[in-house]
Amino acid sequence: MQRIAIGTLVMLALMSQASAQGFSSCVANLRDQAARAGVDRGIIAQALNIQAPDEKVERLSQVQPEFKTPIWDYLGFLVDDQRVADGQAMMRRYDNVLRAAEQRFGVDRHVIAAVWGVETDYGREAGDNFLPHALATLTCRGGRREAFWRGELMAALKLVDRGDLRLEKLHGSWAGAFGQTQFIPTTYERLAVDFDGDGRRDLVDSVPDALGSTANYLRRGGWTPGASWMIEVKAPNNYNGPTGRKNRASLSTWGQRGVVRADGSPLSGGAQAGLLLPAGPRGPGFLVFPNFDAIYSYNQAESYALAISHLADRLAGYPPLRTPWPTDDGPLNRAERLQLQRLLIAAGYNIGEPDGKIGPATREGIRSAQQRFGMEPTGRAGQKLYRALGGR
Repeated sequence: MQRIAIGTLVMLALMSQASAQGFSSCVANLRDQAARAGVDRGIIAQALNIQAPDEKVERLSQVQPEFKTPIWDYLGFLVDDQRVADGQAMMRRYDNVLRAAEQRFGVDRHVIAAVWGVETDYGREAGDNFLPHALATLTCRGGRREAFWRGELMAALKLVDRGDLRLEKLHGSWAGAFGQTQFIPTTYERLAVDFDGDGRRDLVDSVPDALGSTANYLRRGGWTPGASWMIEVKAPNNYNGPTGRKNRASLSTWGQRGVVRADGSPLSGGAQAGLLLPAGPRGPGFLVFPNFDAIYSYNQAESYALAISHLADRLAGYPPLRTPWPTDDGPLNRAERLQLQRLLIAAGYNIGEPDGKIGPATREGIRSAQQRFGMEPTGRAGQKLYRALGGR
């Protein structure tokens, strides 16, 4: 038994050594490729001084979502009163920049600000992964997206080489998005603009460059100046007609199908829109116009585009959604999520430091607390458990 165990340890050590050698060889090839692309060798040496894969990036890239977020939780987190108030304050602070971007690119300034708010909470949470190491890790892991990650790495190094950014500014998400409004390097290379006129395209430290570049992205994505992006509507409770972002009809046709505006007023006109019912006909409905597709192109998820669109409306002074979500256990905003974690800790659940983010440890604590109170142990952070724990 001892000889077998020793043999196994030796085999594992050899496999680990081979893996390390393979990673080193891959990084060496990446250095050579960057040099052939004309990137300064000093930049390459600093950027790709990496001996082993980034463990955090490997872990995050392999996590499979264990919890499907209900749409009301998703919007409750991304479009709460705090994000609206902060966004309106930032819009006042950068009013001249946003109006200039709106005038140059034709994109509504509230939508530009909403992208900024959803992507990084107006620059507060842009990510802390060093992109060259993250992208080298993803490239050298291999797989069907190897060429994609390699291209993003080369684009990131070229941004530094051309003088847009300093190397130490290349920090962002594990998947390579970075800056105030989270561009991936190839998108940055293709669509970023120097909106403050300093000769560099700096989407990390220059808010004007970031907002102008976001407007340029949306305009290139098909934005039509002066046109709407979304209106809240209500479908009949038994509605089973056509839905979908691309399944468009005129507003008058939607009115004939029984759809009305959220305040109950009728629909009319020839503008073309598709109907989204993310929680079914008993919840809020949305008629989305072609400009919604431009927002959708930013992240290619309807829930994301709904969050941007609704936040833009709130920033413009429109009220919260008029139709309640079809649930008896409503969502928590960010302040309530943070308080829920504190309440869990006070009740003896070991979930780590409270940060307002509902990760695996918090969900496990929620499940335990739900069982304690006789609730279904879903792991979801909702109003029922919040109140049961003493939240107000």
